Amino acid sequence: MASQCPKCQRAVEDDAVCCAEVRYTWKCQNCGKLSVGFVVPYGRCFLCGGELRVVSSYRLEDPHRIEPIREAVQFEVDMYQFYRLAHGRMRDADCKAVLDDLLHREEDHLTELSEKYHLHLGPEATAPAASAEEILARDLFQDVDFSADASVLQIYSRALDLEKRTLAHFERRANTLPPGMEKELYRELAAEEVEHVAMLEAEIESVGGAPAR
Repeated sequence: MASQCPKCQRAVEDDAVCCAEVRYTWKCQNCGKLSVGFVVPYGRCFLCGGELRVVSSYRLEDPHRIEPIREAVQFEVDMYQFYRLAHGRMRDADCKAVLDDLLHREEDHLTELSEKYHLHLGPEATAPAASAEEILARDLFQDVDFSADASVLQIYSRALDLEKRTLAHFERRANTLPPGMEKELYRELAAEEVEHVAMLEAEIESVGGAPAR
């Protein structure tokens, strides 16, 4: 007997899977990695091998006011603005392509944060800030070569430094807070950064950089 998909309103068979937003949230009991998807997880955590357990999705009254989430969004926005501004300054075509890819990754990271913590981020999250040029040029652009001789390895290495800085902050906060929601949020965010760091280390190794440690 046919029924109606609650999302697209198409008629579907009772045992068919349509595009209904049936999603699961699961968390690694070891490293704290939080994931959201359409299927129940199986196996073990791909980051650390820990046990995966389905958990209830967060129902936060105002996630924008919770410090770990607010910091995570700000870090991702800062990275996005760095890649955006660097892309505009860079002259080497290969480096511009890398920065374009990193820029889109940051957009994906913001989307993931929005889905996991129900942030409902709009386009204003990545809108150029009036003071972005001054702030980012003073901080994030230190030692970055924008000349035609710039290398892809240099761009990946700088991106890795920034991700490691974010990871260190989340780990430090997770290690110093008492048990509770904020501590768990920092653990989840740190696990997310571990994944970002691993991806960049793999990219560096693929272009002939030092092996990841």
